[in-house]
Parts: sequence; C-alpha cells; structure tokens
Amino acid sequence: MVCDMPARTITFASSDQRDAREGPLQMHCPFCRHPDSRVIDSRTLDDGSAIRRRRECPNCHRRFTTLETSTLTVLKRSGVTEPFSREKITAGVRKASQSRPVTDDQIALLAQGVEEQIRSMGSSIIDANDIGTAILGPLRELDTVAYLRFASVYSAFNSLEDFEDAIAGLKGLEGTAGSPSGAGGGEAPGPGVDPVD
Repeated sequence: MVCDMPARTITFASSDQRDAREGPLQMHCPFCRHPDSRVIDSRTLDDGSAIRRRRECPNCHRRFTTLETSTLTVLKRSGVTEPFSREKITAGVRKASQSRPVTDDQIALLAQGVEEQIRSMGSSIIDANDIGTAILGPLRELDTVAYLRFASVYSAFNSLEDFEDAIAGLKGLEGTAGSPSGAGGGEAPGPGVDPVD
C-alpha cells in the first residue's frame, strides 16, 4: 500500500552552519521515523530556488514528498537575524520610487537581480549593509530621484550637505557617463540604517 503525504518543507543550512551541528543531515520517514529514505523523483520548482523530491522509506515502504530550499539569513546592525525577504527589497524600492515613472515590473527585476547578487556571494548569512549597497547601483540606473530617496535613508543623511554631496556625485557620473538621466554605478556615502526595515 502506498500512502501519499503532503509536501514537507525542509530547509538546509549551508555548510558553515551545518558544521556547528553534529552528524550529517538525514531525512527521517514521517511515518515510522526510519533515518533513511530513497529518492524516487526530483524536480526543480519555481526559479530554481527549491527542489521537490518524491521519497520512499525502505522500512515501511510508504512514500512522501519533500520540498528542499536553501536559506539566506540577514544580520542586522542590532545583531538580530531574520530570513532574507525579496519582498522587503521590493517594498523599500517601491517606497523610494513613489510618484516616479518606475513600473512594478522594473522593481521586481531590480529585486530579483539584487537577490541573485546576494546569493552569488556564497554565504548563508549576509549583512544588511551589503543588501543596501547591492540595491544602490541598480536603483541609480533605474531612477536617480528614487536613488536619492533610498540613499538618504540607507546612508542616514543628517543635513542638506549630505544631499548636496550625493547630488554632486550623481552630476559627476552624468558628466563622465554622458547619460542625460544620470545613470551609473557606485555607492552613496556610508551606511546609516538597515535598508530592508
């Protein structure tokens, strides 16, 4: 008799997190708790961020499905950690782009690109400042006003001079890039607050 069980989400930590625990990762059978199972079928889901595996227990011969994903943890300045959320990037950029000619599709592509850049760093724990820095370049290319809004929060602008310095930096890039929109790469002055709050 084959019994179907709904998918269970399993989150695998990266090797640097796993080293702190004892023993290898094992998938226990949800029916008999046998410490081994055989993978019958594997399929990639979504945009490659998850794998669906159909498994069979060699002990009780029941089948079950697992959904395996990797995690990315954000370390905030306060020392608190939280799961990475692309939605927070989207919300922050959307807020900075309010009343600007920036579409939801452009914001979604920017957030996806930032997540890909962060994941390509190869670390499972990422500093919140690195996320803000990764947002600044693409946002400046997308819309300079939205960039200034975001940078003013991210870099904790305290005075008019902070804005003047950022604008002067944009004008300098405009002159060297030859772009009328002021598009270009680089960073704003030093970080101030967590960009994904």
